[in-house]
Amino acid sequence: MPGHTGAGAMNKDVLLAVVIGAQGLQGAVKAKVFTAAPDALTRYGALHDAAGRKFEITTFRAGKSGEAVMSFAGIDNRSAAEALKGTELFIARSALPDTTGDEFYHADLIGLEAQDVEGRVLGKVAAIHNYGAGDVIEITRPDGDSVLLAFTAENVPTIEIPMGRIVVAVPEDDDDDGHHHVE
Repeated sequence: MPGHTGAGAMNKDVLLAVVIGAQGLQGAVKAKVFTAAPDALTRYGALHDAAGRKFEITTFRAGKSGEAVMSFAGIDNRSAAEALKGTELFIARSALPDTTGDEFYHADLIGLEAQDVEGRVLGKVAAIHNYGAGDVIEITRPDGDSVLLAFTAENVPTIEIPMGRIVVAVPEDDDDDGHHHVE
């Protein structure tokens, strides 16, 4: 596929699901779905993996929170389904409806610079997780540590995708001992 090379391709593709295992014997897979409504996955046509292989969803059933069971055309037995474990399923960004105002796709946030309210760089957005109690944003610090924060309007008051940054409201008593003592 021309034009789909290196990091540039990441901006064109949005991660919608990842296969977590085979389900049953007929080639169905269980997947973690990153769309707000799992069945939204079926609205965008064929999905593809990082290598560009196409996956056409033939059956789909939403499972427990954030999971779904689905079948793909041409995957019709358990071993073929098991071989897909760990496969990330993408859709071209252009296939998604445009976001409005406060809406954005998680994929748009990955790689953005996280800054504090003073504009100091805290790190980069590594991932958005959902452990069932709402979204959690993971920020990788320059020293390699990861910070997990509840992804709320209080914690992340500003998201500026065109500027490539988010602003994170860090609690004041962060681990610096520079308490402002008045002598």
